[in-house]
Amino acid sequence: MNSLISRFYTSEADLHDMLSLLVAARAQTDDWRYPHVGDLLFWFFMVFCHLDPAQHIRLWHAGGKLVGYAILGEDPSFDCQVLPEYAWQGIEDEALAWAERRISELCQVDAQLWGGPIVSGARQDDPQRIAFLEKHGFHPGGEFSEVNMLCRLVDPIPAAVVPAGYQVRAVIEGDPGEISNRAAAQREVWQPWTVGNVSEQDYAQFMHFPGYERELDIVAVAPDGTIAAYVNGWIDPLNKIGDFGPVGALPAYRQRGLTKAVLLECLRRMQALGMHRVSVSTGVTNTPAIRLYESVDFKIVNQYIEYIKNKS
Repeated sequence: MNSLISRFYTSEADLHDMLSLLVAARAQTDDWRYPHVGDLLFWFFMVFCHLDPAQHIRLWHAGGKLVGYAILGEDPSFDCQVLPEYAWQGIEDEALAWAERRISELCQVDAQLWGGPIVSGARQDDPQRIAFLEKHGFHPGGEFSEVNMLCRLVDPIPAAVVPAGYQVRAVIEGDPGEISNRAAAQREVWQPWTVGNVSEQDYAQFMHFPGYERELDIVAVAPDGTIAAYVNGWIDPLNKIGDFGPVGALPAYRQRGLTKAVLLECLRRMQALGMHRVSVSTGVTNTPAIRLYESVDFKIVNQYIEYIKNKS
């Protein structure tokens, strides 16, 4: 093995490398061992909006290639991903030690934000990651364990059906009013969670991130122009798998078939782009969301278990 070099995130080129790491790792393993690039992009967006990537993302290189990364987010939350050939040889331990030191420093500045348990997680069929977390004092008990669901894109996708006067389409490029409307929808659906704290300027920058596809940012627009429901779609062209998230509908517009309509339209577009399957995750207790995804042919195939570690 080449000797490892560790440093902080510095530029968008690093984000490209992080995305490439996940794609390459999935090509060597399966659909669930590593996050989808869409998961990484939205988590990076949250760090970008509320923190500083240069202080909350750590990278490990060997032979000039990115072989591992770690992200420290609010909650505080911790994630580390390492290429299979470098996994469980020390990067994960070093990454967690860095995260815990950084959390200790941040607690001195803002104990309310950083003083809670450290949150991480593992999929139920990943015994090595579970063993790693348990070895370091984590235990199941977080609030946001999820079911992982998969839809196989074999048959033609049914057309989206919406009430009269509504429209399902992609976000319009270069329209400040549209971006403001899109960011407002994100805030209304997801407040008070961190994912809901997104400004118009944040979303405008998000649309220029590598991996963002405007044609897969699908919205249902009410007759008065309000973005009533939406889905962010993401694709991994190498592994032919798409991903949904976040998904949402404004409370006043629910129970009208709008979220199902945007999902179907995004599935249709992903299929046209050559995706063979699409993944999505939602809370294990979120029965309405599970039923919605099942209505467009998603099936539960795995589970993500949230682990927490109380600070000593």
